[in-house]
Amino acid sequence: MSRIIPPGGPQRVLALAQLTNSVGDGAYYVCSALYFSRIVGLTPTQIGGALTLGWAIGACAGVPLGHLADRRGPRGIAMLLSGATAAAVASFLFVRSFSAFLLAVCVYACCQCGLAAARQALLAGLVEPARRTETRAYLQSTVNAGLAVGAALGGIALHLDSKESYLTALAMDAASFLLAVLVMLRLPVVPVSGGTVKGEPRLAVLRDAPYAVVSLLNMVMLLYMPLLSVVLPLWIVERTEAPGWMVSALLVLNTVGVVLFQVRLAARVKDLASASRTVRLSGVVLFLACAAFALSAMGTSPWMAVVVLVVAACVQVFGEMLLGSGSWEIGFGLAPAAKQGQYQGFYGSGTAVARLIGPLLLTTLVLGWGAPGWLVLGGLFLAAGAAMGPAVRWAERARAAAPQPRATPVAVPRSAEAQPTEPQPTEPQ
Repeated sequence: MSRIIPPGGPQRVLALAQLTNSVGDGAYYVCSALYFSRIVGLTPTQIGGALTLGWAIGACAGVPLGHLADRRGPRGIAMLLSGATAAAVASFLFVRSFSAFLLAVCVYACCQCGLAAARQALLAGLVEPARRTETRAYLQSTVNAGLAVGAALGGIALHLDSKESYLTALAMDAASFLLAVLVMLRLPVVPVSGGTVKGEPRLAVLRDAPYAVVSLLNMVMLLYMPLLSVVLPLWIVERTEAPGWMVSALLVLNTVGVVLFQVRLAARVKDLASASRTVRLSGVVLFLACAAFALSAMGTSPWMAVVVLVVAACVQVFGEMLLGSGSWEIGFGLAPAAKQGQYQGFYGSGTAVARLIGPLLLTTLVLGWGAPGWLVLGGLFLAAGAAMGPAVRWAERARAAAPQPRATPVAVPRSAEAQPTEPQPTEPQ
């Protein structure tokens, strides 16, 4: 359990806050599509179009909301956005038209992207640089465990297949975000940094070309996310002889693997150099996973297909965990201490973009091209992983040459003054 539950203090409170959210989200992910189609009465095109537009807007909102967390304090903004997300999810219980659904989805996506940035800034302010990647790994394990529990609860709603069961699942998700607000009250306040550079724009990350390249490469690597949730289920059903229950089995395998081993792998990452090597290795491993998935369609034996798919899924989750370990260190380590919110908002937008373009891109490659498409996708992972090291070194050189911020007096809230033992945000190395 020591590899799943983080040590006491702010890390454990952060994990508890994310655990509450992930249980509700697990139920939401399982039930939402059927709820919107069967109960609300929306068509698949309307649902897909609204989600696409919503996440596109959310990806753009992450940076300014992250900047707000830098200026106003990440704890307060994280609590505010968690409450706003609860309201957005609760509104799904009452929408009965496409226009209302579209508005609710846009609010939901913006709050989710901003909340992710604020939470990352909060982690950076409460945990010393040397332990941020380790803490992020604990949080990832916690989130996966919560999603598994929530998905099981959502499965009950699917089995009942009634309006009341779907409404209960969505209400549970809304309540989980409110509960997270109460949990975050136990966290200390992070003092707002007052470091500024004369003439520097407010959203400096938008002019940080090296960081943008690093974020782009990370976004390419994140294409494994729609691969798992969208493409692989279709591939198994349409192109292999494996039974349909393998879709659920591989998702369970992935979840359990992350819960049990993510922290162990993250412990190997100590600095930006080791993080770059880890991302490069993840590109190689994900390429091998794609090649193995391509092999699963060959032959006519269902059990041979099952064996190949299990091997490929094990390789894939190993590459996924390597990527997470290196990517988190890079995202934190290249961001200025006073701007973690906006930088994490920009870096995290890669997740939303990957979810936007990933389904169409990957279904075209994999389902349209078959085995060659798998190899092209693996080549993308291989190339992005190999390019990460040079991009990180470029970003380090640019950061070393940049003007250093001058200290300016900042009024510290009374709640912060009352907690002298609170960790201070420091410049990551």
